[in-house]
Formats: sequence, structure tokens, C-alpha cells
Amino acid sequence: METTLERLTQDECLALLRVTSVGRIAFVADDFPVALPVNYRLVEEGERIRIVLRTHPGNVIDHAPLRVALQIDGIDQFRHGGWSVLVRGTLDHLDPAEIRVAADRYDPVPWLDGRDAWLAVTPGSITGRRLAGRELEWAFHLRAYL
Repeated sequence: METTLERLTQDECLALLRVTSVGRIAFVADDFPVALPVNYRLVEEGERIRIVLRTHPGNVIDHAPLRVALQIDGIDQFRHGGWSVLVRGTLDHLDPAEIRVAADRYDPVPWLDGRDAWLAVTPGSITGRRLAGRELEWAFHLRAYL
């Protein structure tokens, strides 16, 4: 089977964002691109979609510019395949009142303590691709014995 690259639909991208909780947020800091790992939660409220994350107050993510990207992916090293979803959008700080109302429903539950700055990425675009890898051949194929 030949390896192919295909575009993911918006629904496929959202499904992957729902079942994944770790990605990388990317932005420009000090005139250089930066990509940092984050855990997040996808929040869907009707037509409104946001990706919520928490970070340490005052760190580089807390001071990120307005325009950011968030990328998630899955890799199949054996078949040389995988998928990737890229969200490009704007980053906003959530205000304390909004945090109190929403904390129970969409807290991304950071893996590290002290992540008390709540941020939300509002997507401008969500795109994705899947690299359909090759089929693995069965180790006991007849050709192995000829």
C-alpha cells in the first residue's frame, strides 16, 4: 500500500481535539518562534469553540501575544503514518468571574501545580492532515520461506 496524505475535515479535527489533551502552543517571543507543551481542554458551547489551558502566572505562555497556534498530533512510527491538527487563533486571558462559572465544566486540570493563569484560544482556523502509512506485512508471510 502506498503512503498517502489526506486532509482531515473540521469534524475529524474536532474529534481528535476532544480525545487528546496534550499539545503544543506556538507563538513568537523575542522575535523567535516558540513551541511549548501544554495540556488543554476543548470547550464547545453551541457554535462557540475555545481551547482552555492553564499556565503559571507570569511565564512565557502567560505573556504570549494575541496570535497563537496550537498543534496536536499522533504518530505511528511502525507504519510511517500519523495525523496532525493545527489550530490558529487568538489567545485571551479569562477573567476571574468567568473562571468561577466555568471551572467545574472545563478545567483542563494541569499536570503541574501552580498553574493559576487561565487562557483560552479562540480558533480562527482548524485544519488537519493524516498520513496514511503503509500496511505492515505479516511476519510469517509465505515469501519468508521461499
